[in-house]
Amino acid sequence: MSLSLKMEIDAMEDVTCLDPELLQLPEVSPFALKTSPQLVEDLFSQWLSLPQTGHLVKSLIDDAKAGTAVNACANFSNANAVGSNSLPSMFSSVSAPPLSPRSSSGSPRSSKQKSSPSALGSPLKLVSEPMQEVIPQFYFQNGRPPTMELKEHHLSKINHLFDNPLNGLKINEFKTVTKEVCKLPSFLSSALFRKIDVDCVGLVTRDAFIKYWVDGNMLTMDIATQIFEILKRPGCRHLTQVDFKPVVRELLATHPGLKFLRNTPEFQDRYAETVIYRIFYTMNRSGNGRLTLRELKRGELVSAMEHADEEEDINKVLRYFSYEHFYVIYCKFWELDTDHDFFIDRESLIRYGNHALTYRIVDRIFSQAPQKFTSEVEGKMGYEDFVYFMLSEEDKSSDPSIEYWFKCIDLDENGVLTPNEMQFFYEEQLHRMECLALEPVLFEDILCQIIDMIAPEREECITLRDLKGSKLSGNVFNILFNLHKFMAFETRDPFLIRQEREDPTLTEWDRFAHREYIRLSMEEDVEDTSNGSADVWEESLEAPF
Repeated sequence: MSLSLKMEIDAMEDVTCLDPELLQLPEVSPFALKTSPQLVEDLFSQWLSLPQTGHLVKSLIDDAKAGTAVNACANFSNANAVGSNSLPSMFSSVSAPPLSPRSSSGSPRSSKQKSSPSALGSPLKLVSEPMQEVIPQFYFQNGRPPTMELKEHHLSKINHLFDNPLNGLKINEFKTVTKEVCKLPSFLSSALFRKIDVDCVGLVTRDAFIKYWVDGNMLTMDIATQIFEILKRPGCRHLTQVDFKPVVRELLATHPGLKFLRNTPEFQDRYAETVIYRIFYTMNRSGNGRLTLRELKRGELVSAMEHADEEEDINKVLRYFSYEHFYVIYCKFWELDTDHDFFIDRESLIRYGNHALTYRIVDRIFSQAPQKFTSEVEGKMGYEDFVYFMLSEEDKSSDPSIEYWFKCIDLDENGVLTPNEMQFFYEEQLHRMECLALEPVLFEDILCQIIDMIAPEREECITLRDLKGSKLSGNVFNILFNLHKFMAFETRDPFLIRQEREDPTLTEWDRFAHREYIRLSMEEDVEDTSNGSADVWEESLEAPF
């Protein structure tokens, strides 16, 4: 048997063991070749019929006769370099999808290519591994450290302000540091001073301030986080009402717009309580009395603090700090609290707004459906409870107010308002209209009107999301349990509509508080002039029936 014939027979016997990559068929998946021996055999037969294959076999025989080392891969590479363009394609390049990229680790094929990329003469090009990109650190448990430039800039200011024989500052000298270095409202000065002066020595040294403000990475935090860290107690992750008392107390002591209150400590306490109650009513959406950092950032307290620090007229700071707003709330509470025990019962609350509310909605309030009372006296609400009620009643467009009244109407507490629940509250409204000789409006017509105003996702019920997405949600509540505002909505006072269009930034509460403050101040002026002349205002306080 000749040598060439023997090599051909040996090759046919080992056809199933042939490495598919030696066939130089980039269009065919190696996996398909290995799993289909018949396909490999057909391809190998066609490969043997190629002219280049004959040259390769002849060169191998010549090398074997001459006694030189046989290198089939090298010879095939040389032959392929000459005639690679004449290799027939077994599959159309259009019909074959591209191969998915493979990881370079753990693959025999890739390791073979890496070891000798030119040995096989494969037309597939090796793709270099992408360089690993180093992601800079973006989370710092104790805050982002300041840059060297920022640190040096603050240190120069600190050295200048603390340049005195004591190498420190007392509490009455610390306000400049709070304003110029920390960029915080000035009435946070005492809270910041006591936060650093942990030993209560009455002096904050330069080194102690640098350790807290610079080394503690406070200067790189946003202002909301800075205020949160200053006010919260050690080990706490939230703020309580007690944490805000030192801030409001210093505001009362230093703000020029509140100077007239310095000789009346009782009203100072009432003002401070009202401000804090308003803050938690608006910002503490969970209603648990624990204000988180996220809630602080989402609210408007920081901007209101900055506004109060810059504005000399405190009544222009409508968010939280307006004295006029406090005056209206406190006077309303004092009017209803006839025995002045600082509690209001059910019968007293019925008189609110000239008997505007129905008995059924007042019963729901005293069942503590919208909010648990803070007073410990059964059947009575305290001042904080009244603040929450009044803010909800006079501005039904705000989210806290919508949530407050939604809980009242949702009798079965299933998260939706059904026609039956709304009809339960409207029945008393209908009865009151009949008593006042007003033309009654049937509930069927009212229900159609409510659906048109809210446009709920499902007509058979109204969700809290539906109410928050509508600008007319407050009118729905007025229709159900506030007769005076329901009638005002039906008549559409052109003067009030024009007022709203002139300054759309004012809320319903802002407009109400402004009108009510003017009325109350006029009453007080009349009483000062003559005790008997105040009777002109008694008519507005009488019950309609």
